Amino acid sequence: MRLYRRSDTGDAVRDIQGRLLALGYHPQSDPGGEFGAGTEAAVREFQSDRGLTADGEVGPETWRVLYEAGYRLGDRLLFLKRPMLRGEDVAELQGRLSQLGFDPGKVDGIFGLETEQAVLDFQRNRVLTEDGIAGPEVLTELRLLVRGKMRAGRETVREREWLRSLPDSVVGSRVFFDAACRTPEEARATWVAASSAAMELQARGGQPILGRAADTRLPERVRAGRANRLGAELVVSFQVRADGGPAAVFYFASDRGVSRAGEMLANRIAETAGGLVEGRATAILRDTRAPSVIVSHPELGTEVGRLVVDGLAQFFATAALETSDDRYQTSDKTGV
Repeated sequence: MRLYRRSDTGDAVRDIQGRLLALGYHPQSDPGGEFGAGTEAAVREFQSDRGLTADGEVGPETWRVLYEAGYRLGDRLLFLKRPMLRGEDVAELQGRLSQLGFDPGKVDGIFGLETEQAVLDFQRNRVLTEDGIAGPEVLTELRLLVRGKMRAGRETVREREWLRSLPDSVVGSRVFFDAACRTPEEARATWVAASSAAMELQARGGQPILGRAADTRLPERVRAGRANRLGAELVVSFQVRADGGPAAVFYFASDRGVSRAGEMLANRIAETAGGLVEGRATAILRDTRAPSVIVSHPELGTEVGRLVVDGLAQFFATAALETSDDRYQTSDKTGV
């Protein structure tokens, strides 16, 4: 898909405006099919709400999220397929299952193996046909059972248990260092930071994994899939902050779920490498199974890479202790 921005016109822009309007984002006074200031503002608001970079442009990532946001639970059958089903309806299904104690993994809007297993477990528990398909029968049961009061779900319990099991040092840890490569300039800068972090972690006894080679440029979702295949325990992505904003560390957070482990990791890295801590839902944060963060910095280099590993060391040293925080005091099972 091509990039759509201010001054563009045509049917594609009209489609974007219609989808924004259906979700409650008004292009103001822009005529249909004209990408003006009103449409740009609506796109920025949508991006901000969905944890995307709020640049007011509709590229492949924003378009995909905009398209998927149009699905509501019950609009279609949900089941495991290739490519995997994605959308707001999947995220809502995951959230409801999680509230009831059935673990779909990260509430990321992606119907993967963990979500299928959670559906199967739910069907078995409710004596329904065990086919892994979330259709009318499953949705009816979910609506009857999910409590009106939101409570911490299985993904929160699972993260808490994982954090409590961590050793107090980085020795032996498998950390995936991702070097973003949206432009040639970013690819060079992030490679320096990622390779520096990898060497520092190795010197401390860890097991670094690099997301790409120095001379390759892979899409973000491909790199996220690589992290999953290689069994990374943590994912740290380096990106150049090119919008003039301050340094920041992002962790996964959406209106459906949040990674508390990712937030803890982001806080420790921000303490050593500097930067704000914010929730986002871009592909490297959403599609990876391991707790993930993005180190977004205007000037990346070897020093940033080393400081990030200092933050990783602090994370391992404090993770088990921090899980005693009241935020993590949740019951392991809700009555079904």
